Amino acid sequence: MFSSNFDIFILQEHWLTPANLYKFNNSFPEYMCFGSSAMCSDVEPGVGLLRGRPHGGVMTLVSNKFLNCTQFVCSDDRYVIVIVGDLMIINVYLPSVGTVNRSLVYEKILKKYCLMD
Repeated sequence: MFSSNFDIFILQEHWLTPANLYKFNNSFPEYMCFGSSAMCSDVEPGVGLLRGRPHGGVMTLVSNKFLNCTQFVCSDDRYVIVIVGDLMIINVYLPSVGTVNRSLVYEKILKKYCLMD
């Protein structure tokens, strides 16, 4: 059973398509939901049927009691950044050692926010 005793949840690999992200809001009405799907390119028109094992997606849930001090910063298919009061929460899903082009994924994420020269 889900308990709302927690203020913040950081979730990864939720496997929901963009059209199904609303399920977080419906399932957890006592939380603000910030996140994204990693399957955007897999379900674009013209791609065809979604096949194989779903992948990715990050979601950060923040208790509604922090509504007045919560700010969404940004999200992409592998991360979501939210500020709650003085706390910056960076939920990042990085690829494992077996992922092809893993270094390129790391570079893309870091360059996007000028964390890398």
